[in-house]
Amino acid sequence: MKMGKWIKGLFSKKESCERVRKGDDIEALRGAFKARYHSFKLLLNANNEALEIMTELEEALRASHPFGMSFVRSRITAISTNVFKIIKHLDELAPHKYEELFHRFREIQQRIHTLIGQGPLPREGPLVASFEEVAMGMADLVGPKAASLGEIRKNLGLRIPDGFVVTASGYYLFMLHNDLETEIQRRIQAAGARDLDQLYALSASIQQLIINATLPTRLEAEIRKYYSILESKEGKEVHVAMRSSATAEDLPSVTFAGQYRSELNVSPENIFQAYKEIVASKYSLQAMAYRFNRGIRDEDVAMCVICMPMVDPVSGGVMYSKNPKAVVDGSTPSDLFVILRDEPIKIQRKQIARKNHKFVPHPQEGIVRMELTEDEASRPSLTEEKALELARIALRLENYYGTPQDIEWAIDSKGSIILLQCRPLQQVNSREEEGTELKEMRSPIILKGGVTASPGAAAGPVFQVKKNMDMLQFPDGAVLVVAQALPAWAPLLSRAAAVVAELGGITGHLATVAREFGVPALFGVTNAMKALKDQDMVTVDADNRRVYKGTVEELIKRQEPLPNIMEGSPIYECLKNAARFIIPLNLLDPDAPDFSPKYCRTFHDITRFCHEKAVIEMFRFGKDRRFPERSAKQLYCDVPMQFWIINLDDGFKQEVTERWIRLEDICSIPMLALWQGMMAVPWEGPPPVDSRGFMSVLFEATQNPALDPSTRASYGVRNYFMISRNFCSLQSRFGFHFSTVEALVGERAVENYASFQFKGGAADLKRRIFRAQFISEILDHYGFRTELREDALFARLEGYEQSFMEHRLRILGYLIIHTRQLDMVMANGASVGEQREKMMKDLRDIVAYN
Repeated sequence: MKMGKWIKGLFSKKESCERVRKGDDIEALRGAFKARYHSFKLLLNANNEALEIMTELEEALRASHPFGMSFVRSRITAISTNVFKIIKHLDELAPHKYEELFHRFREIQQRIHTLIGQGPLPREGPLVASFEEVAMGMADLVGPKAASLGEIRKNLGLRIPDGFVVTASGYYLFMLHNDLETEIQRRIQAAGARDLDQLYALSASIQQLIINATLPTRLEAEIRKYYSILESKEGKEVHVAMRSSATAEDLPSVTFAGQYRSELNVSPENIFQAYKEIVASKYSLQAMAYRFNRGIRDEDVAMCVICMPMVDPVSGGVMYSKNPKAVVDGSTPSDLFVILRDEPIKIQRKQIARKNHKFVPHPQEGIVRMELTEDEASRPSLTEEKALELARIALRLENYYGTPQDIEWAIDSKGSIILLQCRPLQQVNSREEEGTELKEMRSPIILKGGVTASPGAAAGPVFQVKKNMDMLQFPDGAVLVVAQALPAWAPLLSRAAAVVAELGGITGHLATVAREFGVPALFGVTNAMKALKDQDMVTVDADNRRVYKGTVEELIKRQEPLPNIMEGSPIYECLKNAARFIIPLNLLDPDAPDFSPKYCRTFHDITRFCHEKAVIEMFRFGKDRRFPERSAKQLYCDVPMQFWIINLDDGFKQEVTERWIRLEDICSIPMLALWQGMMAVPWEGPPPVDSRGFMSVLFEATQNPALDPSTRASYGVRNYFMISRNFCSLQSRFGFHFSTVEALVGERAVENYASFQFKGGAADLKRRIFRAQFISEILDHYGFRTELREDALFARLEGYEQSFMEHRLRILGYLIIHTRQLDMVMANGASVGEQREKMMKDLRDIVAYN
């Protein structure tokens, strides 16, 4: 009888024979793995680049410093390129499976191009412009640096030197003269320079080409005209300072600081030569490398040049409207004044350095260094009154532009303050707020640190979300606290007061959506899940990276954000309109029916969809390939099961020629972590089975021939690993359930993933479903995202550091071994409770990392 045959097979000690299937050729398998892994990594890199550019665009829309169409076009070109790369690499992982993405990409790209225009940059306009004419809206014509100075002069009434700007129109006229522009592009494309030596040679040849070129007669005449106007104002021959004001310079996220040339104390007869040398500095080694690394097109940068009379100051320097932290390190002999910002402002401290030299204009041309007398060397460069006057100017500029400023200044012999430059201050992320603002807070600080993913402050009760079921219970106005900033939590942002996450950065999907919703978000906060308990009332100050106990009214009632003075301008509106097809994220739930290429409406949707599918396709590798048994090595281990291993790439420490391999010869990070979990606690055998459970197994056996242990089955005895150093695919049958683990684990957290699938069993469907739920609850507890479909369990973890991933893989290894035949007791509440308690204790004491 069939049932008798099954019982006989169940208790037989004979090992069943197994057919050896013909597998894929080993070299073809290795080649397929390497190609897939390469495409997967390139996709992730392009995804990260695209998300970073989205963040840049958001910052530009929030900031109030000038930016021109060159910035808009260069960033949109860069994000288009990276999104196309993402689609291309997904197509390499799954050929022709997601071809509709190419169509959606072209449609979105066309809409964006319609909004921003894709013709050549506008080259009409004056060749030279006086500072009396320059204002904020002229950034494309004169560059952001000159536009900022003109804006300060026109609308704030602060003193800047007289002068003029050789505009972008003048630059283009010069570059077109003698076909300079075409020759430069030919050299760039012909060189294909990537390493430093090639780039250096290319830089030198282009700079010499520009310096040796002649200026167009029309441009020379305009420069002479405006220099004569300047000379007539001064009433004498004027020596000038000439500085770059490129169209992509001094922007909030692309400063080009120190990349271009300046010429000081230039005599009238050398103005044209100095102009050409500054233009040539667009192709300096550092500037070319900077553009290449930031994805800025060469043709999108026009080199405008500021020309202003030399100031003969008694002192000069730089001031920052906020502390830039590591900027001032005392390595140069300069005086330092620290001013408290609160009214009435006052000097907090000053540090007067011994200054051995000063730099003054040479009577003919250039700058000379002069020794200081003993009295001059120790004299403060500023009086306290002038320091406070400068501080008030800095605060006024910060208030006007709405962001901290980096300002160059000089004081002339009459005591007048002259501003020479004003640009956004580049501050490090890990800043600590200073001054009295935080000192006034009376509430205890629970947590501090992390990064500001979305600015603002808000208060509410803590609500931790660990799994999808928790989302259903999330209350309005709560502070969302999560272990990882996943896109899956985005639907809660419309109800959340604030977000705190242990892992995550400002360029991630959740950060983007938080900024879109205006929800304060603080990511990368260590121990947030332990420190913030459900229902505790807290205040999240994302700007200053603090979480306070209770409600801090001073923060909640803080002033409204300062208006963005770029808002409403044609360029701002152009970027805002284009961003509607770039930044918003509509595809939030991978399980939703509309999570498909057809519903991708933005570049962000495409990146989200491709990232999700890339993980799935990468981890289909083990399922889509047959295991080439003849090329495998059997693991030498002291367990009553067979494990066969094939090395896809670099999973062995050295070449193994024998049929057997020992564990110490394996260097696969994810496989070793799994194995540690599998061997951590000896399996004590199946739990005691009651009569109902046993009869359930017998009945199921009569209905399912695959459960017959005497049946020859490839997965009945053997368990298969495919490995490389950072990759592992395990396909196994332990008892009567099937398990699959695929993991990629290494030093780059953004690439780390683990997927787990579990199905089957010998008991009836109801008990098998209970076992899948039992395992799902354990994995939920340890941060996996799980999904149940009857008796099939799917779990996933991604984006964590290597050590964390290794600990979680040990959990999977433990569960694979210790859930054997548990389905037979799943209808017995007492037995289930005992098994849960035992497993959780094992995981806490031996395997788990909380």
